[in-house]
Amino acid sequence: MTNSRRKASSSRLADPIFLPKPRKPVPHPFVLDALAPLSPWTRPMFGCLAVYVDDKIVLILRDKAGSSSDNGVWLTTTRDHHASLRQEFPSMRSIEVLGKKVTGWQVLPADAEDFEQAAMHACDLVLARDPRIGKVPGARRSARKKVGTPKRAMKKVKLRVKS
Repeated sequence: MTNSRRKASSSRLADPIFLPKPRKPVPHPFVLDALAPLSPWTRPMFGCLAVYVDDKIVLILRDKAGSSSDNGVWLTTTRDHHASLRQEFPSMRSIEVLGKKVTGWQVLPADAEDFEQAAMHACDLVLARDPRIGKVPGARRSARKKVGTPKRAMKKVKLRVKS
């Protein structure tokens, strides 16, 4: 009996269309190194890299060419903590790309003179489980349509027939 399956040709496998897409480099990798004792995990978000510890999102690492003013380390916090965090991070500010004047998210800009020192201090706060940094994300909404939703009840209409 002959095998009807064809072997994949080596020329097809060498074709660039079949190669996996190369991953983007991790922005500011020293941050993940500093958080390694907490076993952080990451997920792409907004074209950046979100950093989670346990069930909390704590930071976002951003290094994009287009809008470089918001490159750096984004802190997940709330407006209530801005004043106390600003005392520790003088260069911290709201993220411009989000379009609001003041947002819960704050950035330690990569172009600040003290960026690496500030980013490492943020890592120290995350390692210490500082309650000012980190949020448990809300439940994700399903993008697909719900199957089996009841249709609107149809009105019964009496038809009058002329005789």
